[in-house]
Amino acid sequence: MYLKVKRLIDIIFSIVCFVVLSPAFILIVILIKIESRGPVFFKQKRVGVNKSYFSMLKFRTMRTETPKDTPTHLLENPSMYITKTGRILRKTSLDELPQILNIFKGNMSFIGPRPALWNQDDLIYEREKYGANSVYPGLTGWAQVNGRDELAIEVKAKLDGDYVNNFGLVMDIKCFLLTVINVLNSKGVVEGGKKR
Repeated sequence: MYLKVKRLIDIIFSIVCFVVLSPAFILIVILIKIESRGPVFFKQKRVGVNKSYFSMLKFRTMRTETPKDTPTHLLENPSMYITKTGRILRKTSLDELPQILNIFKGNMSFIGPRPALWNQDDLIYEREKYGANSVYPGLTGWAQVNGRDELAIEVKAKLDGDYVNNFGLVMDIKCFLLTVINVLNSKGVVEGGKKR
């Protein structure tokens, strides 16, 4: 029952967010195009519900010559690839805004395990142990608000499993409120092994 309610909330909230945030979308698009050549959006192959694949959208924050399909925190020197606009977008998590479109389309939900990269076999395998691949990935989730990039794969997967075991409105509200707090504090993001 909650799954249907959750989907309805996702549709309504994604439409509202897109309308309310459309001025921010337009401004970000202009800033990205002014600073560097290349597409405004960054598409990346990610793992969705039941290990299906989809293209996740972000605002492009890095130069076009950046190595593809490599998590930023695994790059040796990510600062050489991140644009000035991108640095601001990442610090404020505004680069994630285009995922509102993924949510509206039904690839994602607002709350759920963050979608793994298609080649993150270790994370996908660990999540399978806890049933965390069986729910829609989210813009934010329980692992995100409890450490994000600072977490070891095993810990992240276990937290994603905790989300599945406690799936419901109360857990989603907790994730949402903690996300707001973490974003305001720029907490839990690692760039190339360095905390911001």
